[in-house]
Amino acid sequence: MDFSVFMDGLSQAMTPTNLMFVFIGGFLGTVVGMLPGLGPATGVAVLIPVTFGMEPVAAMILLVAIYYGAMYGGSRSSILLNTPGDASAITATFDGYPMAKKGEAGQALALSAVASFIGGIFAVIGFIFLAAPLADFAIQFGPSEYFLLMLFTLSAIVSLSTGNMLKGFIAMLFGLLLSTIGVDPQSSVYRFTMDIPQLSEGIDFLIIIIGIYAIGEVLFNFIQINKTKEDNKNVGKIWFTKKQWKRSRNPILRSGPLGFIIGVLPGAGGSIASMLSYTTEKQFSKKPEEFGKGAPEGLAAPESANNAASVGSLIPLLSMGIPGSGTTAVLLGAMVMIGLQPGPLLFESEPETIWTLINSMFVGNIFLIIINIVMVGLLIKILDTPPTFLYPLILMLGFIGAYTLSYSSVDFYILLIFGVLGLLFKLLDFPITPLILAIIVGHDMEQNFRKSLILSDGSMAGFASSPISIVLIIMIILSVSTPFILKAVKKRKINLNV
Repeated sequence: MDFSVFMDGLSQAMTPTNLMFVFIGGFLGTVVGMLPGLGPATGVAVLIPVTFGMEPVAAMILLVAIYYGAMYGGSRSSILLNTPGDASAITATFDGYPMAKKGEAGQALALSAVASFIGGIFAVIGFIFLAAPLADFAIQFGPSEYFLLMLFTLSAIVSLSTGNMLKGFIAMLFGLLLSTIGVDPQSSVYRFTMDIPQLSEGIDFLIIIIGIYAIGEVLFNFIQINKTKEDNKNVGKIWFTKKQWKRSRNPILRSGPLGFIIGVLPGAGGSIASMLSYTTEKQFSKKPEEFGKGAPEGLAAPESANNAASVGSLIPLLSMGIPGSGTTAVLLGAMVMIGLQPGPLLFESEPETIWTLINSMFVGNIFLIIINIVMVGLLIKILDTPPTFLYPLILMLGFIGAYTLSYSSVDFYILLIFGVLGLLFKLLDFPITPLILAIIVGHDMEQNFRKSLILSDGSMAGFASSPISIVLIIMIILSVSTPFILKAVKKRKINLNV
């Protein structure tokens, strides 16, 4: 890295105009991230026309600030309303919403903001020093490596469905089945569409998560409307406790690097990074039984990971011209329109633009933690809203978010179906996480599996043809066997004590 170019980029990032774009982008991203059904990709896409006529560096600063700002904002509605703003914010519902229900909403929001800040700052530092070598590492991932990475993620999440491994496995299989709905990209065969044209491209993932989380939560609360929940009115402190920080500190520091590396892999993204971070911390935790019931580290770790992943996903975009997520795909189009050609030569042809953008991310993360901490006091007032107003508001946001995805009334029926499914999962105590993760990775997992077989002429040996594949296979075996080993060790200790 040329230090003089880095300092030039820093001075450019600190100009009043660029600071203004960083602030505006971060604030808009936070707001967009909070709204169900929108998310960073939509926010960036909608604001691309605003950048026409702007300097390329200013335009990129604005659009990228919206991207990582949405990573902060997505967890706000997850924590307060159990309604993820986008796929990356799903894990914030697992322990963030239970914390809010226990009267720790302010603490959860503050902890989420700090974890996102630390993960984002770590990722920017990693970007500076590791962009080139990590881009080279990502190129080594072929179809078999991607398939095994996704299989490991699924196996880890199912194995951690404590006491419900069978239900977790069933939920995962159901999610994989849902991911096959639509036209098969390789054979153009219609699968499970039931002659409904709107299902030819599959079911939009955001409709599924809005239905399961938002509509399902409203229905669940509706059938318990007569049960008073006094703790919902107690928002708690606006800052986390020393005990919560002590439990969260190491998970945040571990999850930042993990999220950054996952983000570098094209096609992985923040949703897989946050899920993998959550399952990893549950394995490390001395109190895994508290996960899903308001464990602070269960919120902090994935928040650190998904924000780090958003920065990491810019590496394949800028260095190879390969989008690592839906949002970076939109950013790729935006870069081309404003006159920047991403690829290996970008760092040589436009070094000042690149390093100004990187330095703006430092400043942006500082702005965002200030914005999100200041907003805590306002956001937690949502919990004071009477249920008779709050639940219809959630329903309205859910239906608006679903309709704006494709402007089809069919999506309303799909939304209601998944709302009822979310309710049934709660009533029958089925874990939702394996279902959601399987839907996220199912399509890409199937396609990479088939591509790997094609490349190896139908031989399964292709899945163990590289060191990366072998390491992933070992990790899959360990993730599946660990719960049984731990159970056997625990049983043996009990027998010895008796």
